[in-house]
Amino acid sequence: MGGPAGPLVNGTVAAPAVDGSATAVPGRRRDTTLRATIAGRLAGAVIVLWAAFTATFVALQFIPGKIEDIMAGDIDYPGLREAIRADWGLDEPLLTQYFQYLGRLSQGDLGRSYVRRQEVTELLTAQIGSTVELAVAAGVLACAAAILVSVFTAGRNRFVRSIFSAVEVVANSVPVFWFGLLLLLAFSFNLKLFPVSGAKDLSSLVLPALTLALPTFGLLTPVLRDGMERALEQPFAVTALSRGIGESRLRVRHALRHGLVPTVTLAGWLVAHLLGGAVITETVFGRPGLGTLALQAVMSKDVPVVLAIVLIVAAIYVVISTIVDITYALIDPRLKAAR
Repeated sequence: MGGPAGPLVNGTVAAPAVDGSATAVPGRRRDTTLRATIAGRLAGAVIVLWAAFTATFVALQFIPGKIEDIMAGDIDYPGLREAIRADWGLDEPLLTQYFQYLGRLSQGDLGRSYVRRQEVTELLTAQIGSTVELAVAAGVLACAAAILVSVFTAGRNRFVRSIFSAVEVVANSVPVFWFGLLLLLAFSFNLKLFPVSGAKDLSSLVLPALTLALPTFGLLTPVLRDGMERALEQPFAVTALSRGIGESRLRVRHALRHGLVPTVTLAGWLVAHLLGGAVITETVFGRPGLGTLALQAVMSKDVPVVLAIVLIVAAIYVVISTIVDITYALIDPRLKAAR
């Protein structure tokens, strides 16, 4: 007689594993599915990046006027347009120009700013650190405030929730520049606690980070609180309370973890929002960064710099979204339990 049959899996009898565990085969299948999902996300990210690079090339072709005149902006000096034609291969067929464009981007060559007479990569390298510093500070501040408020208000009485909901609506509705001007008026001009502009030390980062964090806090908090309240209504929460776990521990260790899952899906939007808001915030507070550089490039018609910033922001957004898609399966308690 043969050995004992395995349990029913999808209507069929699973084959016994070598080690006697009937769950080994489904586990390997799920791992294979996870690897295929990750490979699919990475392939999708490459396709989106290629589409973004192609879109900028096509858009450049449709701008009225000659490309060398567009790239030159408002400046002119002997040999400028000849240099642009040579750099961009404008004497070559259009398809050759396209592949040369993709080839330069794949090597990290973002071109040259003919207005500033400097490589675009050098310009971005000098400015991106300040923008990343501001975006990270604002993101950490917004996430920390959203977690604290959500843990405190999830499942509470309507009066407490209404107070914080009103604050969230105001934070999410008021324009970023208005927050910035209000904070400058109160803490820089009147109280003189923080510098009005610049990026000399940590104190100059406080007001810009707070300005950029407030709208993000206003959107993240309701999403996180709703996720926590759904978790607190699940049977596992009742079971945990019946076993003597404290309410605070239930909120922080269990409900918060479940509530973070839908919040993480907003990470791609969060990055785009912080980068977009940085343009305005850097302008209001006179800080260096990609936002200030983009504004100056637009004002001086420095097209290579504008194109490079568009590509960098698109690349950052795609990379963050891909990381979120991949890590989503790793932090989702339901999917983790399935593995």
